[in-house]
Amino acid sequence: MGSSVFVASVEGYTGKSTVALGLLEQLSRRVGRVGVFRPVVRADPSAYGGRDYVLDLLVSRDAVTLSYDDCVGVTYDEVHADPAGALDRIVERYHRVADRCDAVVIVGSDYTDVGTPTEFAYNARIAANLGAPVLLVLNGSGRSPRELQTMTELSAAELKAQHGSLFAVIANRVDGAQVIEDSAAITVEGVLGYAIPEQPLLSAPSLGDLMPAVDGRLLGGDPDLLAREATGFVVAGMTMPNVLDRLFEGAVVITPGDRPEVVLGVAMAHVSAGFPQICGIVVNGGLPLAPQVTRLLEGLGTTMPIVATGLGTHATTTALNSVRGRLTKTSTRKLATAIALFEEHVDGDALLDRLEVARTEAVTPLMFEHQIVDRAVADRRHIILPEGDDDRVLRAADILLRRGVADLTLLGDPLRVNAAAARLGVDIAGAQLLSPFDEKLLERFAGEYHERRKHKGVELEDAREVMSDVSYFGTMMVELGLADGMVSGAAHTTAHTIRPALEVVKTVPGVSVVSSVFFMCLENQVLVYGDCAVNPDPTAAQLADIAVSSAATAAAFGIEPRVAMLSYSTGTSGSGTDVQKVSEATALVKERAPDLPVEGPIQYDAAIDVAVAHTKLPDSLVAGRATVFVFPDLNTGNNTYKAVQRSAGAVAVGPVLQGLRKPVNDLSRGATVRDIVNTVAITAIQAQDLSW
Repeated sequence: MGSSVFVASVEGYTGKSTVALGLLEQLSRRVGRVGVFRPVVRADPSAYGGRDYVLDLLVSRDAVTLSYDDCVGVTYDEVHADPAGALDRIVERYHRVADRCDAVVIVGSDYTDVGTPTEFAYNARIAANLGAPVLLVLNGSGRSPRELQTMTELSAAELKAQHGSLFAVIANRVDGAQVIEDSAAITVEGVLGYAIPEQPLLSAPSLGDLMPAVDGRLLGGDPDLLAREATGFVVAGMTMPNVLDRLFEGAVVITPGDRPEVVLGVAMAHVSAGFPQICGIVVNGGLPLAPQVTRLLEGLGTTMPIVATGLGTHATTTALNSVRGRLTKTSTRKLATAIALFEEHVDGDALLDRLEVARTEAVTPLMFEHQIVDRAVADRRHIILPEGDDDRVLRAADILLRRGVADLTLLGDPLRVNAAAARLGVDIAGAQLLSPFDEKLLERFAGEYHERRKHKGVELEDAREVMSDVSYFGTMMVELGLADGMVSGAAHTTAHTIRPALEVVKTVPGVSVVSSVFFMCLENQVLVYGDCAVNPDPTAAQLADIAVSSAATAAAFGIEPRVAMLSYSTGTSGSGTDVQKVSEATALVKERAPDLPVEGPIQYDAAIDVAVAHTKLPDSLVAGRATVFVFPDLNTGNNTYKAVQRSAGAVAVGPVLQGLRKPVNDLSRGATVRDIVNTVAITAIQAQDLSW
């Protein structure tokens, strides 16, 4: 049985789900199997599929492999009917979860049913019976440090009375100016104390949450954007210029249906680069939009949702103001914000150390992703994304900016990029938007390119045309130090990404070829495969370059390099030109990097399986323990990585380009948003240490 922690509160609306989510993310960095348990659930049959939304959120995270039903204790009705019997069932069901996990996050009840004193006492009894220390979450909104200190002392006393133990307190939703003072107030002897500032987005309802409150129906716009959070309301009872002056990011505009100029003006502002993105419009009074207005909106192509209600302005505003938002599994913007907020204000390592959560030696795919994102956040770099109007790139940019992974420049026509962001409902306000036709930069870049390529017959006018291409433009920004790295390829070929890098950035001295690796994240370890994406049939010298570069890449990402030079034979068991090439390449690697453990030629099974290695190469330092696999040609490498990816369920992160003086990385045209986030993080890490 692993470690466990009980997240509890003494009242409602503390933001306990944010803390539970942050704690879950921290645990997933250290152990491979994280469980979740909810001792008492109360599902709303009219929302969230009839499931407890907090538990539904937590079990949806990649770190949790248990099902929703596995993680349920009892219902409120069961507690009311027989509190002692319910406690017995809770303990039994908890142990079923704990026996299958390295660590468990237990989330207390939500104060939706019974009185506050009774409910906290029952949660304390549960925690004591489960042997789980309590992380207490307090609502710091509007409270002084002294009030928070008093709440901490009273809660600690109640826990002691119920034989529970308090190990940490988090005051959530505090005034940002009081974070340090509040942290000190709740830090009592032997107890860690942290304060997390109020973040309005986390309690903001989505437009989809607001609709039922006014019995609304969707008139137009993208239904998917109903998930966007409303950060406030603008009652449009004034003239259009005054309405425009009052718009803000995420606003919901409330207006009667017979004010077409407001509806059209707000819709146009939504897609304009000079105005904030609007969450949606609620037209009230039961007054339909005129057909001419509807036709105009369709022509604008706006995806902003427009909702109709029969209520009057006052009733609509009152009803909407009464709705409170929740952190759910579909709240992607809230999730990224909540995780970043927790990481910024809570020392996750200190929490886990106090819980005595031992770090596993295995590295799961999720743990590897956490590692690269954490390293990127710790030393933030500036990354260029040339495909600025690609939907996946924009969604990834939103996540990257919220998590603080990198500073971003998106290339493309700013009007088009902003319009695409508005259509998707993503926030890229923190990114620089830059046109590749920017006259000043284009002229500078063309001059640089002309100087570097005039010996190849490139005239200045030709250079101007070349530099207007986003890949060349972005690459030149990296070369001239205007950015630290570039990630491209979501909408372009590998050649389109690599060619500018070869012409402008060039290779590291002593390296003759640009190559690639994939980080192959297996169930409990990460391997490096090279080259699976760039060089069709490398020579022996190029293969040696690939091996040395791949070993350096592995080391840069915390993987101890033990290099296997793969072939269809092991040692001296085979012959032929292909085997000879690998033999020559292995000899060159040993000559260039005498301290690098390398073996070749070697078959894949001998490289990775200890039993096979003992039979074929019993004295090898690499056989059976290889971490870096160098394939003899692209055909073998590409097919092998895809076979392992699909057959073994491995997560393939890459391709990561290596051998360049500055980091430029390629995406698959089938890249997911997650792939883009990971590749940007990797590029940022490469930029942190250009020496490798």
